[in-house]
Amino acid sequence: MRRVLNIHGVGDVRLDPVDAPRPGNSDVVVKVKACGICGSDLTYIKVGGIHRKPGGVTPIGHEAAGEVLAVGADVKGVSAGQRVVINPMMTPSYIGSGGPEGAFTEELLVRDARVGASLLPIPDDLPFEVAALAEPLAVGLHGVNRAQVKPGDKVVVFGCGPIGLAMVMWLVDRGVTDVVALDLAPERLARAKALGAREAIDPTKDNVRDRLLKLHGSSRLFSREAVGTDAYIDAAGAPSILSDVIGMAKFQSRLVVTAAYMKPVQIDLGAMLTTEMTITTAVGYPDEMREVVAALPRLRDKARSLISHRFPFDRVVEALGVAGTPASAKVMIGFEEAGA
Repeated sequence: MRRVLNIHGVGDVRLDPVDAPRPGNSDVVVKVKACGICGSDLTYIKVGGIHRKPGGVTPIGHEAAGEVLAVGADVKGVSAGQRVVINPMMTPSYIGSGGPEGAFTEELLVRDARVGASLLPIPDDLPFEVAALAEPLAVGLHGVNRAQVKPGDKVVVFGCGPIGLAMVMWLVDRGVTDVVALDLAPERLARAKALGAREAIDPTKDNVRDRLLKLHGSSRLFSREAVGTDAYIDAAGAPSILSDVIGMAKFQSRLVVTAAYMKPVQIDLGAMLTTEMTITTAVGYPDEMREVVAALPRLRDKARSLISHRFPFDRVVEALGVAGTPASAKVMIGFEEAGA
């Protein structure tokens, strides 16, 4: 019996039996081989699902790679047996984010499938668990792109969960060698250093402003000393980050917010006025997924280092608990042993 991971209510997530999907003429069915747990999955569980009707469920999972199992008559450019990554943002129902499909399932229906958009072919020698990292890596790349960084820039990344670690990886790959990463978990800080961060700081143990002044230098901004950091990326979502950055930012520095804030955050526009700094946001990956898939064969070892835990599909509920702990990075679900 095939199964799908559904949210039934607040904190209530279950593996439920489901019939095998039947593709229409424009659809494809993918046999899922690997699917990562995302922070948004944990948020959906915490709030009881999204777009969930009374008595209904929210299927979750969207970081999936697998093998094409069945192809509708009108779908061009793909055949059974093709290895693919799924781009959920290019699917009609945003797979795993409130629609009728979630990727934590053995066989996933991809509606209105389009090769090069919702389906991205991968090389035969690229491990499925690495391919399944394409989605979070694309989120990280979009955040880096929004920061408009270049080699020689000094960059700070707040938060070393999977997205923050992805940003460290892309920054270093882009030639930005002066990257400082911040997090509370020693395991995550160690991963950031291994990916090439110049320094990894626990803000509960160090004065962040003082450390950045030593690492990135300073400049005068009217009557105050400003930190020499060029760009800050917030992948943590701590309420104090925006005000802290505004308080130390140099002239025309940049802050990109990629974290999801659940409550409004107050900022001091008066303090920000003299800096002419830019605060912007980044969400998803409008154009980055294909670039990530193309780069994965080259970066497979670094990408794979983001995986902290691996679980079979049978233990996905247990894996969700691990994904919510500070010591974890990317928790990956494999499907080869499901049902064994």
